Amino acid sequence: MASSIQFLIAFQLLFLVFIAASLSHNPTLPKAAIFPVSKDPSTHQYVAQVFMSENLTPINLVVDLNGPFVWVDSRFRSDSASQKPISSFSLKCSMAKPIKGCYKPSGPEYNSKTCTLQAENTISRISTSADLNEDVMAMEFWDGIGSGSFAKSENFLFLSAPNLLLKSLANDVKGMLGLGNSRISLPSQFSTAFGFFNRKFSLCLSQSKGAIFLGGSPFESQISSSMMSTPLISKKSSLQKGYYLDVSSIKISGKKLSLKKGVLEAKISTIVPYTLMESKIYGAFVESFVKEATSLNLTLVPPVSPFEVCFSSKGVENPRLGPNVPTIDLVLQSEMVKFRILGRNSMVFVNDEVMCLGILDGGLNAKDSITIGGFQMEDYLLEFNLGNSMLGFSSLLMGEKKCSDFEAYSSSSSAEV
Repeated sequence: MASSIQFLIAFQLLFLVFIAASLSHNPTLPKAAIFPVSKDPSTHQYVAQVFMSENLTPINLVVDLNGPFVWVDSRFRSDSASQKPISSFSLKCSMAKPIKGCYKPSGPEYNSKTCTLQAENTISRISTSADLNEDVMAMEFWDGIGSGSFAKSENFLFLSAPNLLLKSLANDVKGMLGLGNSRISLPSQFSTAFGFFNRKFSLCLSQSKGAIFLGGSPFESQISSSMMSTPLISKKSSLQKGYYLDVSSIKISGKKLSLKKGVLEAKISTIVPYTLMESKIYGAFVESFVKEATSLNLTLVPPVSPFEVCFSSKGVENPRLGPNVPTIDLVLQSEMVKFRILGRNSMVFVNDEVMCLGILDGGLNAKDSITIGGFQMEDYLLEFNLGNSMLGFSSLLMGEKKCSDFEAYSSSSSAEV
């Protein structure tokens, strides 16, 4: 009997060893990395929380969709030795495209040990030189079921910038989080650090909270049949960098605007609260929108700054899709592919009696014909694929979950990379 029991125990131990070995050789890779985003009510800026330094100190950064890198107030310092400067003649400096080259220069006015780049607050338009550093940055992983495990990159590159760049940023913000298509932006660095991620990221904004997803997203099954795709283009008329779309036409309630311009270049931006249109385009747009709105028995009222077109909201219902107002379509590469703006993303309720059109005049000398602002992107899932230069987009307004429904940082566990 004793020998039988010993055999049974030995068999069970052997079985457990076999299971453990199988799991170690077939690990479950995470589907995405997650950074939570909240909307600051006073500035309308979208603020992401990241964890930096050896102690994983939480730090708030304004999301700059087109920013080429992350920059942080130079007063932010690690309590450890994890933060290190990057040499001006190193490979990492060369990859970052510094303003003074990647060689050892001569002259007393230049510190040859420091890799220097031009950092910009794209909201205040203040720019200055800043030093390139590396430090620990951590993120939460989502495994397809839930979030919980953390991982960190030991050598994340960022700029340490003078605190004068913090002007006009939300309270408690210490810099800006760049998601642009550069070699040292957040998506590019984490794709390199964690080889199982593709060079793509998704943006999910809302009036309260949302998230940035690197790699996949928890909404893929919900929007798999409704997602549209369009090419991301480079701006044709200048060297200005950013994510742009070709807009072939604009429609209001299905009626095409008569515009003298041909294809319009539309920039996507998280630092502009509301969509901007160049003045001549805006004039034709507003004329058509007001005409269609009055046919729906909406009543014009005096505008409330910064808005230029406002309506009475008395008796107007505000369901999940927003009030019943003219539908706006930005038609892209074909009539079948359009970025649709319903009442939820076109009308701003400024008080109990007034709602205003959240699309503004960008001026006669606007740099871009159209700039799609943050309000128009809320509760849309936008997937930026940097590998094939495509944008996927889908509204979440009709789905089971919206951007504000996703909960991140449900655990404090940490795994080192």
